Amino acid sequence: MSPSKTRTTDEPSPGRRTDSPAFLLAQVGAHAALKFAERLTAVDLSPAHAGILRFVTMAGGISQQALAEHLRILPSRLVVLIDQLEERGMLERRADPADRRSYALHLTDKGRDTMKAIGRVARDHQDALLAALSSEERDRLASLLLRVADQQGLRPGVHPGFARFRTESRSKARGRRVQSAT
Repeated sequence: MSPSKTRTTDEPSPGRRTDSPAFLLAQVGAHAALKFAERLTAVDLSPAHAGILRFVTMAGGISQQALAEHLRILPSRLVVLIDQLEERGMLERRADPADRRSYALHLTDKGRDTMKAIGRVARDHQDALLAALSSEERDRLASLLLRVADQQGLRPGVHPGFARFRTESRSKARGRRVQSAT
């Protein structure tokens, strides 16, 4: 290293671990998301599908519009995901007795069985990811992360990855408008 390019003590050297909590959260979060997606292949689902099934389990009878609002994704993108789950027999749309123009989402028996499989995948994932921590340390970590999530205004139970379905759809629509204008 040249004298003009000397490294300060704050800069990590190649191979040296960083102790920046923000970096570590990002690193572990990205790794956790990737590994969870890999584990979900065992039940032939994507994380988005699993998230939708999970939320419909908790809020059975929710309308597609309310689900899109809660997940903060475009309704048109959610329809595609729900169609895929319905085609696979995991979800069904039922007419909403309170509003005949709306459909409520419900799990089927296959959807409930799939949720049990997702639960097993999620527990195995958590155990593998947090194997280095004791039960008490896991509880403490969860408590600290909940405080951070609350302070950051993150919506409980909604993975921020759903935001990409909002921006992807808008980007694709803009791209189609640009192409059709040329």
